[in-house]
Amino acid sequence: MTRRIAFVGGGNMAYALATRLAQRTYDVVVSEPIAEQRARFGPPVSTTPDNTVAVRGASTVVLAVKPQVLETVVREIAPGIRDDQLVVSIAAGVPMAAIEQWLGNGRALVRCMPNTPALVGAGISGLIANAAVTTDQRNEAETILRLAGEVVWFDTDTDLDAVTALSGSGPAYFFAVIEALATAGTNIGLDPETAKRLVVATARGAAIMATRDDPAELRARVTSPGGTTARALSILGERSFSESLDAAVRGAFERSRELARELSGDPG
Repeated sequence: MTRRIAFVGGGNMAYALATRLAQRTYDVVVSEPIAEQRARFGPPVSTTPDNTVAVRGASTVVLAVKPQVLETVVREIAPGIRDDQLVVSIAAGVPMAAIEQWLGNGRALVRCMPNTPALVGAGISGLIANAAVTTDQRNEAETILRLAGEVVWFDTDTDLDAVTALSGSGPAYFFAVIEALATAGTNIGLDPETAKRLVVATARGAAIMATRDDPAELRARVTSPGGTTARALSILGERSFSESLDAAVRGAFERSRELARELSGDPG
């Protein structure tokens, strides 16, 4: 039997996941109020402006709306959510307890935090599940998110705040480094396009190597005593660089927790 997956919200992440699911044995429907957004989805994905119509008959409902409107959307669809349906939230920052309250107690809920490389199938998502989620539902949530890249399961909202700070915000850290390195390349005489090409290819290769070996060991191998890399790292100030990254990630983590309280209406 073909399983139906409903997406509430037709933004970029929903588009990436829905179009990939539709290439498999799934019946995929997307609800989106903006006609131009709906028009991006072609067959076999079906669309509707009505959220309640989309969730009807679906085995899984993916909440893909902005965090600021999530409460309104969840309260709208909650009366039509059956006990055997799985709800998956990819809305950043909204804690599990708040969504459970809006849905009604006992509903199966998975909350996840993907990152922007998921749009090209190269992301990584952190997931947590509540006690109502069955093994089959857990597997279905993982199947959906694996279309966007890797999946890692966690236990608590606090874990996902850490995921948000590290891999959710993480692409921006790497984009900033790539941007700075490419600019440095132009400053020493390379044309901008060539500098960017060199930096991006270097970043891609370094990332592949880092999946196979310890990054600290790899860095040591590249850094010959008295060589160019040693000079660069000494100028960069390796200790202050690592401390800056640690402070940046910690700041993002703290802000994620602040936003979670704001979005759930918890003043604490």
